[in-house]
Amino acid sequence: MGELRADWRLRLRREDAHGPVCGAGVLVDQNTALTCAHVVRRPDAVMWLEFAENSDLEPVAARVPPGGWLPGIDGGEDVAVLRLDSPRPRARPARLASGLWAGMEVYATGYAKGFDDGLTLWGRIGGASGERVQLDAVTKAEVVRAGFSGAAVCTRPHEGRRSRVVGLVVSWRGDMGALLPEDNRLAVSYLIPVDRIAELSPIIAELSGPQAWDHDFGERLTRWLEDPDEDPVKITVVGPGSGKDRSLRHLLHRAHLVYRGGASSRPDLADHALGHITFPPGQYLAYWDWLLGARPKPRSGPKPRSGPGPRSGPGPGPRSGAGPGPGPKPRSGPGPAPRSGQTPALEPGRQVTVLVDGLDEEPEPGPLIELLSRLRTFGFRLLLVFRHEGGTGWTAARDELLRPALLDHADALLDRLERAEFSRAVRLGVVDSASLGFMTETADRRRRERRLIDDLTDPLQQLTRARQLIRTLRADLRRPGDRGDRGDRA
Repeated sequence: MGELRADWRLRLRREDAHGPVCGAGVLVDQNTALTCAHVVRRPDAVMWLEFAENSDLEPVAARVPPGGWLPGIDGGEDVAVLRLDSPRPRARPARLASGLWAGMEVYATGYAKGFDDGLTLWGRIGGASGERVQLDAVTKAEVVRAGFSGAAVCTRPHEGRRSRVVGLVVSWRGDMGALLPEDNRLAVSYLIPVDRIAELSPIIAELSGPQAWDHDFGERLTRWLEDPDEDPVKITVVGPGSGKDRSLRHLLHRAHLVYRGGASSRPDLADHALGHITFPPGQYLAYWDWLLGARPKPRSGPKPRSGPGPRSGPGPGPRSGAGPGPGPKPRSGPGPAPRSGQTPALEPGRQVTVLVDGLDEEPEPGPLIELLSRLRTFGFRLLLVFRHEGGTGWTAARDELLRPALLDHADALLDRLERAEFSRAVRLGVVDSASLGFMTETADRRRRERRLIDDLTDPLQQLTRARQLIRTLRADLRRPGDRGDRGDRA
């Protein structure tokens, strides 16, 4: 899968945001970038990093941290690790890989004079030249030049596999010493491989190792965060310090609310959650107390939703529930307040995700699970991260949050399938007394399967059958002609 535009490709300016373009760089995680030492010039310089291919990401200043200046003993390595002044978690970092072989087809995008928006050149890996590797171009016009220093050297994209960054462009050389490659009789480019940089920098060694990331997990979690038709409650196990953990760290900003087990405050979580709900004026304290289990549900309590609405986007980023509880702050919900007696709810068309990071690190998970269960009645989505499989609160989260949510989701998909089948019958003109029994035949069959799940007494069996039914219903909704009111997304 080739990336036409990549967040991790950086354009560098020296000293300030309006300085001249001086080279390229690679974002390797939300806090760290790579470039050439000769682009930075000196270890105490301030560089300005621009996300040239994603204007939604704000440029950021960066500087060399201790141990980040890697010119080598003889100046031959020419690498600088940069620490961003503020992290950019919304940017997708590069995938680093080791391993080069002669003839491998690669490409690099740099910012040569006259090409501030980027210029991409292709070539093939040649032979080794000391610690550097020769990069052969088809023609001299495709040899790198000033403005390419620090650019990522990427593998050719293949179907189903993203490009990997295997090195950094560091220099070029012409046999006649002319200023441009094409003015020489012979000109070649040079790169320094990722595995050599990893030998010199513990940071890069950690980020480029085979267990550094869990990209498959990251992609599955991204799909769940982006698709409102995914299961409304997701439970996952993420071991501390694992590649899965690093991938999760880069996605925390996608949740609207983040609660850290053992560190965050339930009152704070309740307060932030109410900020996403519209409710009658003067009702804040009643709902705040109810969420925390201090009083019964208000008479105009929330009505369970039949299914998720279309996602309106992740919003400005997560709000952590860390720190002491703020105490109740009387107020009405955001936006226009409902009329008296109207059921409080999330804003129309809006979906809010709560991420609980380390539910099994919560000393007493019971009250938190009760709070999350009440948030589910408003339609909040839940991502529950356990640090150890079967940790504290595992069974309660499964039986009180996951299982009811999946059964409700199956009911919502059943309603959509029934509407889709009925609409199809109307379009085909088969709605008459002889065909009424067949208009929703598939939905009726699935409802019988759904009732059989309620007859089961084993919670694990219920959970397994609910997952199977949801997969079947999604397949039913993807059938041509039976797409519901949300197209083929199920």
